[in-house]
Amino acid sequence: MRIAQIAPLIESVPPRRYGGTERIVSYLTEELVAQGHEVTLFASGDSLTSAQLEPMCEMGLRLSPGPVDPIVFHMLMLERVRRRADEFDVIHVHVDVLHYPVLKEHAPRTLTTLHGRLDSVAAHRLYALYDEFPLVSISNHQRKPMPPVNWASTVYHGLPESLLPFNAAGGEYLAFLGRISPEKRPDRAIEIAARSGLPLKIAAKVDRVDEDYWEQKIRPMVEATPGVEYIGEIDERQKAQFLGNARALLFPIDWPEPFGLVMIEAMSCGTPTIAYGCGSVPEVLENGLTGFIVADQDEAVARVGELDRLDRAAIRRTFVKRFSAARMARDYVALYERLAAPVPPRMTLRELIDGRVNAPT
Repeated sequence: MRIAQIAPLIESVPPRRYGGTERIVSYLTEELVAQGHEVTLFASGDSLTSAQLEPMCEMGLRLSPGPVDPIVFHMLMLERVRRRADEFDVIHVHVDVLHYPVLKEHAPRTLTTLHGRLDSVAAHRLYALYDEFPLVSISNHQRKPMPPVNWASTVYHGLPESLLPFNAAGGEYLAFLGRISPEKRPDRAIEIAARSGLPLKIAAKVDRVDEDYWEQKIRPMVEATPGVEYIGEIDERQKAQFLGNARALLFPIDWPEPFGLVMIEAMSCGTPTIAYGCGSVPEVLENGLTGFIVADQDEAVARVGELDRLDRAAIRRTFVKRFSAARMARDYVALYERLAAPVPPRMTLRELIDGRVNAPT
């Protein structure tokens, strides 16, 4: 199939460090190429891909010098996609809603994966208005706030099986990976580790919007709690060691998580996750198999003491079965084929009646 992948321009594909959506776009694109499809990736110029790259800006906009208006660059990209639309069987978009007015004439074969939370009332009005566009959710829970729209499927994220190798031994520290923000609750992770008597390593970036939260709440907790180490943002190579050598990943979130990529990253290494049961967590984790789903701090601390019950090899096998990039690509190709299939023309009432009258008996 001829497939266009439309990525956000904030980060490169794949991102140098943090960037969940861009990472998934990369994994999907590379797997589609490996499966024999003809893929064009619309992304920033510093992206690395085996697909045909259509560069839309010199580098990921987060790292661009000087003032940058992301809307301008995204609209320029979408106009380029519109002009090339007839070259593709399917257009797969990962930029939420910006493409709706631009690609409206191609809506039936334009698939949109929604990567974020969907509880914005204003966004609901837009999704309802452009209901001819088929949508993909990344978990069933993600759909819950939405009004009736044109859902095509739920497709769980996947990772290349070789990306984060299995570590049978693990280690003796707890891990927190991702982003320092109130909804990710690194404060809970620090408290769980302190009460459990295990070291905690925090590998996370601090966005500009969360700098006050870091300086006023989390940094003082890190400095005041023995055994807690803040590493900062890490890359893919460091992530394999960081997660693989951990005893468990702590995921004590306090928001409707749409998916939670870090849970399957840990799973790939064989590392269990202790997570609060918010958002997609009960869909991704299998309680008592790939980790523990908890309701509060007391239960989280108790589960740390039960981690030896979990089989790291079984966790890895579950990852391969449920969350590989190959499985994700197959799920999307099934959708692509459905969208690209020609739609038979509707019969008029006269044609329908004539067909029934003249039908052989």
